[in-house]
Amino acid sequence: MSLAGRTALVTGAGRGIGAATARALAAAGARVVVAARRVAQAEAVAQPIRAAGGEAQAAQCDVTDDASVAAAFAAARQAFGAIDILIVNAGVIAPIARLVEADPTAWMAAIDVNLVGAYRCLRAALPDMLTRGEGVVINLSSGAAHRPLEGWSAYCASKAGLAMLTRAAHEEYGAAGLRVIGVSPGVVDTDMQAAIRASGVNPVSKLARESLAGVGEPASAIAYLCGPGGAAYAGREVDIRDAAFRAAAGLAPRG
Repeated sequence: MSLAGRTALVTGAGRGIGAATARALAAAGARVVVAARRVAQAEAVAQPIRAAGGEAQAAQCDVTDDASVAAAFAAARQAFGAIDILIVNAGVIAPIARLVEADPTAWMAAIDVNLVGAYRCLRAALPDMLTRGEGVVINLSSGAAHRPLEGWSAYCASKAGLAMLTRAAHEEYGAAGLRVIGVSPGVVDTDMQAAIRASGVNPVSKLARESLAGVGEPASAIAYLCGPGGAAYAGREVDIRDAAFRAAAGLAPRG
């Protein structure tokens, strides 16, 4: 699979799944815009990609700020031209607390990052894609979009909204050549999972770190979905733990 000649922008790419995805897309030949709230973190991901012969540009991007999103996309276009691939990965788990105990400001902030932030980025990327009649958008979903978990009301609600945003975007623009997909990566060893373990709330916090998947697995799945094989999943939510998907994407079977 080759993504040569394609420009991809990855949000929340300063660490974790986002950083691994930026590396995977670059390895497939894409020009990658590594977007993160902290530009130093983004540059720390972009620089090794360039050193290995790839094309990467760091961009500051706070998905809760309209001007920041607009500036990041403008910088991406200036560096590499039109956006072909958008990976909406920026997300937060906080607040981990029952409804009554959760801070209202933090609760609404989670919705702003996980759902409204995705809308802002979609709106910024779609004009390029519609002009060319093609494009790929991958939204990082979660099993929490479909299953309520104690202490995660903001996260579950935001991811459920994101799942419907994926379907709505496909409904509106799938016929115009856009491929919009939601990807549920399963339980992955990230800083977010460290925060979940520290909370001690709900069964997910009890999972041993040794049982978690590495960030390379969802990154490989996302890169596959950006290529020709992803066309079969347009408008759908993909759980990368699904055996049939893993076989199609070339991922090792899970025990």
